[in-house]
Amino acid sequence: MKTLFALIITACIWPFSTSTMVYNALKSDSLETVESALSSLQSESENSLNKAYSGALLMKKSNFLKVPAKKVKIFKQGRKLLEKEINNYPKNIEYRFLRLTIQEHAPKVVKYNKNIVEDKSAIISNYNSLNKFLKKYIQEYAMQSSILNPSDLVD
Repeated sequence: MKTLFALIITACIWPFSTSTMVYNALKSDSLETVESALSSLQSESENSLNKAYSGALLMKKSNFLKVPAKKVKIFKQGRKLLEKEINNYPKNIEYRFLRLTIQEHAPKVVKYNKNIVEDKSAIISNYNSLNKFLKKYIQEYAMQSSILNPSDLVD
């Protein structure tokens, strides 16, 4: 019985700890933190959420790279992963939020900013249906975003 209870608790907490790790890496200014999160995701089973997280983290990682060609290559690799998951699951608001955060901060030269308005709208429209964990991250992000405002997020 204890084993079953432990498995249930782990299944409930595990996605949140993975999410916490990813969101902490996305808001960090450390290449090591981003690479550590990517490495952890690669050691887990491959699923849509991990692919979307990996895509966002790869694009974040590109910020730290010095060689322009490598920077662009890694950014495109991440973009491809995240966009594929958004195309597969267009109603997944967490994926839209990941894309919005990347697009807001992406250098203009990569021309990755075409979905900001639609992602913002999707996030605002579906905010009430999100889990408490994701709402917390969106609220924190909105505090420093020039696109998404805390007043947009009515609970």
